[in-house]
Amino acid sequence: LMKILQLLTIAALLPVYHATIIDQQVHGRNLDALPGISSSFNVIFPPAFRRPDGYEHREALFGVPPYGGELAQNVYYADSDLCGDDPVDKTGNYPCPALDPVTGKCKDWQSPFILMVDRGECTFVHKVRRAQQAGASAVIIADNSCMCDKQDQSEGGSCQHNSGQCTCTSEVKCEDFFPIMADDGSGGDITIPSLLLYKQDADVIISQLKSNTIVQVQLTWNLPAPDDRVEWDLWSNPTEPISSNFQKSFRPAVESLGSSQFFTPHFYIYDGVSNNCHTGNNCGTLCTNHGRYCAVDPDNNLSEGISGADVVAESLRRLCIWDAHGSDGVGSKYWKYLEGFLSDCYDPSFPNSPLRFPKTSDWTCSNEVMNKVGIDSNTIESCINFSGGITDDVVNSKLKNEIDKKIQQGVIIVPTTYVNTVAMRGSISTSSVFNTICAGFLDGTAPKICGR
Repeated sequence: LMKILQLLTIAALLPVYHATIIDQQVHGRNLDALPGISSSFNVIFPPAFRRPDGYEHREALFGVPPYGGELAQNVYYADSDLCGDDPVDKTGNYPCPALDPVTGKCKDWQSPFILMVDRGECTFVHKVRRAQQAGASAVIIADNSCMCDKQDQSEGGSCQHNSGQCTCTSEVKCEDFFPIMADDGSGGDITIPSLLLYKQDADVIISQLKSNTIVQVQLTWNLPAPDDRVEWDLWSNPTEPISSNFQKSFRPAVESLGSSQFFTPHFYIYDGVSNNCHTGNNCGTLCTNHGRYCAVDPDNNLSEGISGADVVAESLRRLCIWDAHGSDGVGSKYWKYLEGFLSDCYDPSFPNSPLRFPKTSDWTCSNEVMNKVGIDSNTIESCINFSGGITDDVVNSKLKNEIDKKIQQGVIIVPTTYVNTVAMRGSISTSSVFNTICAGFLDGTAPKICGR
């Protein structure tokens, strides 16, 4: 099959959806320009290294940052990438101002501390997990590659574009784009924040630490708080398992927040036109509208089970349900539909349970759930058809709008929650989303429920 068919099928094989899934519209973009950086990083001591606007960095897409809070602690440099599996050596560190009189080695890291480690070859999650096990409050990963056209203050040369190629003046590695600190699919147990620092900046800090200078840094996490109403979005799709428990349980919380918040659901749809699925409908059951709108085949079986087209159709149905019942930003009937669907039709948390996932040609289960929770299925069907439907070779206005918003917002991870336009890090649970929403209010305007 075509390249896009391979891409979507491979994506379906990922252990969980919270691994990075990037399509051709997002892949290759300079992600420094994408929204969602909510943190700041700066040096407190030595004061000569403090910068007015802080240091550029990349936040991890896993872990749990203390939104609305800060960390100001001393830094230890492990002089390692922590890619092994042996217990972390807490004595092989910098600075080492004093030796243990018994062992003759550096004294163990004194808590609380922030640990700086080298980037290395293993996943970001692996090294942050090991630092967390060693007692770190946060992790700074020192990049080992230079970014093209960034001023290099380290030894080993600099990277520059030359005739369209990213080249270096010496042996140091070069990269066009700062890497994404993505979850490798196992990061649900990570509870500390982490970030990646440019090589030229990390080298300066490491140099100070290796000279036994005490370095203290400050990390802060702020959500934009423009007024007394928090706006938040959830990007998901009907077959990803990570947010299913959240979707089953969050209705009481969103109803208690009421008009002080405004929710909007979004669904991750692949653009079949730009990925060559539309020409000759080369992607088969992955797409609707003759290859215009596509989704991953969740069970990796292109001939039976749930198809990508079924996922697209259910996404469109939910968009129409929200249109009909979500104008208040709460959408109680929308959440009730999710609860009923996950109970009666399909729960991706239990993929081996009996399937009643609605097919493009059989909407029995979804219609039953809509009738049960008081949603007029005829109204929803009219909305689906009015937007362009799923069968004809025409533009569907709602699905096209989701693709446009995905590109505009720079969404690459499913699921992702945005609160006041900032991507929320860490697990998606009732408590984590509720607390993040409460952190997004202008001071003094949070509803009383946030203080309980």
